[in-house]
Amino acid sequence: MYNQLEFNSSQDLIAQYAPLVKRIAQHLMARLPASVTLDDLLQSGMIGLLEAARKYDPSKGASFETYAGIRIRGAIIDEVRRGDWTPRSVHRNGRRVAEAIQAVEARTGRDATDAEVAAEMGVSIQSYHAFLQDSMESRLFSIDELTEQDEDHSALQLEAEDQGPAIAVQQQGFRASLVAALESLPERERLVLALYYDEELNLKEIGSILGVSESRVSQIHSQAALRLRSRLKDWQ
Repeated sequence: MYNQLEFNSSQDLIAQYAPLVKRIAQHLMARLPASVTLDDLLQSGMIGLLEAARKYDPSKGASFETYAGIRIRGAIIDEVRRGDWTPRSVHRNGRRVAEAIQAVEARTGRDATDAEVAAEMGVSIQSYHAFLQDSMESRLFSIDELTEQDEDHSALQLEAEDQGPAIAVQQQGFRASLVAALESLPERERLVLALYYDEELNLKEIGSILGVSESRVSQIHSQAALRLRSRLKDWQ
């Protein structure tokens, strides 16, 4: 926890980058239930901003805004995970979906369809879509931290180096695998992730672009995330 002296010395920084904290918090808030308040996210984000100010090293090549954004997101996500509200059944069904996708794709050598995954799980297509909906509504994905491929990668390296060289190497390897997995997703799933995380559109706006319902966009998003989980199993 910061003492008063440290807090006072960071006033200018907080004033300058408070809008960044608010923007990130509001974007993440759109994926969380009503029980999570924006004030909670802002407080965690401010802690992330102060951590970024303390650890930032401009000689590493990353811009402060990029590095701070990663720290802010990480602090918010960590805080939300500590108060995980997700029912165990949702976690369990999410694992089942990921395992079913992996099994189908290992057997067929191609992207698994909704119908194939549902059949592998032994459930109806309606039940499968309900699992996806539950997963989207109750889970905070940190994909947005890792899919910003246009940002300065040195910021991610700097973040990893704070935790030691072994962690830095591991995170570089994971990122490379994640980028490859993202590129291997079906076109519609890649598009939904790009519109949601890169363009920061909401589900309704994405549905208008794709010509599908908001709930269908939610299902596609969850399926993409769970497909990524199945393809990154070696890193879990």
